[in-house]
Amino acid sequence: MSAAVRTSGLSRRQLFASMTGGGLVIAFGLAPSAMRAATTATSLPLNAYVRIGADDIVTIMAKNPEIGQGIMTSLPMMIAEELDVEWANVRIEQADSRPDLYGLQWAAGSRATPTHWDQLRRVGAVARDMLIRAAAREWGCPAGECSTDRGKVIHAASKRSLPYGRLALQCSDIEPCDPKSVTLKDPSSFRIVGQPTRQFDARKLVVGEPIFGIDVVLPGMVYASFAKAPVFGAKVASADLAAARAVKGVIDAFIVDGAADPLRLTTSRTTAIGPTLLPGVAVVADNWWTTQKARGLLNISWADHPTSAQSSAGFAADAAAMGEKDGAERLRNDGDVDATFASATKLVKAAYSYPFLHHSPMEPMNCTAHYKDGKLEIWAPTQNPDQGRAFCAEVLGMKPEDIVIHMTRCGGGFGRRTANDYMVEAAWIAKQVARPVKLLWSREDDFQHGMYRPGGFQFLTAGLDAQGELVGLRNHFVTFGMNGKAAYGATYAPEGPVEFPAGLVANLRYEQSVMALGLPTGPMRAPRANSFCFVMQSFMDELAHAAGQDPLAFQMALLNRPKVAPNEGNFRAERMRGVLAKVSEMASWSTMQLPPREGKGLACYFSQAVW
Repeated sequence: MSAAVRTSGLSRRQLFASMTGGGLVIAFGLAPSAMRAATTATSLPLNAYVRIGADDIVTIMAKNPEIGQGIMTSLPMMIAEELDVEWANVRIEQADSRPDLYGLQWAAGSRATPTHWDQLRRVGAVARDMLIRAAAREWGCPAGECSTDRGKVIHAASKRSLPYGRLALQCSDIEPCDPKSVTLKDPSSFRIVGQPTRQFDARKLVVGEPIFGIDVVLPGMVYASFAKAPVFGAKVASADLAAARAVKGVIDAFIVDGAADPLRLTTSRTTAIGPTLLPGVAVVADNWWTTQKARGLLNISWADHPTSAQSSAGFAADAAAMGEKDGAERLRNDGDVDATFASATKLVKAAYSYPFLHHSPMEPMNCTAHYKDGKLEIWAPTQNPDQGRAFCAEVLGMKPEDIVIHMTRCGGGFGRRTANDYMVEAAWIAKQVARPVKLLWSREDDFQHGMYRPGGFQFLTAGLDAQGELVGLRNHFVTFGMNGKAAYGATYAPEGPVEFPAGLVANLRYEQSVMALGLPTGPMRAPRANSFCFVMQSFMDELAHAAGQDPLAFQMALLNRPKVAPNEGNFRAERMRGVLAKVSEMASWSTMQLPPREGKGLACYFSQAVW
């Protein structure tokens, strides 16, 4: 038999053992709302699933999406370490999206290891404790006399041992101990965690075995292509569906009215703006190349849309005009910037801009979906399956519990796959054709309809005193959003009040103005900081040059200042000083000799001070 737990209580009954396939199953169930708060060393573990077979093979479910960061290997390593098994005997399987069992499953923010470190270790430790007590019962000795080593329980006094595979069959009636009180290993005894470990599916990656979403094949599966307007949100005015349907192998071609607000695609949460399905034309055929051939015959005319009036040149002109004025919103205002500028020995001004960027993962967006009898089953390379389920449920008018999501390995993501527009498209098409459908975006589709890292414009002024010290700083950031706010309309565009060098300059003002934007944006590795680092570190070099100082010395002097304000987020100046000192030592910065026409540079930035 097998079982699952769904509860919001925090009792030992959330941990259970059951028999399945001749082995021990360990699972933790915790309601998602409670899971998000359970991040301390004394909290109940999040979720895990361990299966021990009679052959001593240990199968560990990996709960989070794998996008190349190795988390599908490292999270099971935490469990295996405390379980005290041979890593060679561990097998790893990707868990499905099961919020009732695993809580929140997503890949974003580089948070998986710190979030799950304590909880998943306790999963393994509780399982180990159950195996010890099963062996002690068989031997008729106190459990305290037993220990474990590499997949065996050992009774040193009698020199007896039993392998986990045999003991697993005896654990169905062993009551799990309280995960909060179980004893964890001393890190000095770790044999798995901290050791160089090959990703468990490395060979499959090298030889090209089908492990990605793009590789999914189902019996009776058909293929789909979905054409959307170059202007986000534009509806279909007309399309030659007859020409597409006439192509041999085409099953159907139809217009999707969709919704015209692309900004609703942008959020990676399930509670902010909500989903949408962009308008377009779907072509379904018995193979993908046929969908492309038929798509080329659609001769689509797109309706007018306000976003067509927007352009990079227009944004640059509007930003330049805004930059000359005060910002629409003050994010931070320390000291008296205007008075400081008036008395400064030297003022330095600079304007920086950076473009919208596409994530460009190697695997284009894709999703396989099967709608049948009011149920939806999905196979998707997604960083955020729970959001995808919620969006599909809303757009298709379904209950979330009627949607099953199988997570596949992602061929890159970098934040792009935290949005699930491609999943909603596949689900919609699958419902229309009532057959398993694989939707595959072309490379052109992928570039034209990304969740772009937002561009931006920053207008900076700084005041230096007679000694060349930075005494005042103003940054007017012109970004994108809606309704005057740089919010979910341009995700990860806004500046935060704690961006460097906030807290180190007594007179500092951060301002922000917003331009309307008609395309969705989203996070790209080190959200916000990947653009702010370029701006602030470049400007620091300009200031050092204006002050006649070495760039490293200028920054170290700034970082050595006492904090003038407490509100600088998680940034720690002493850590940044240490990094710069080590790097400069390794690079022989002060003694480096360069040939003519060559230079040297050094930059450092604290990423994700704001999330």
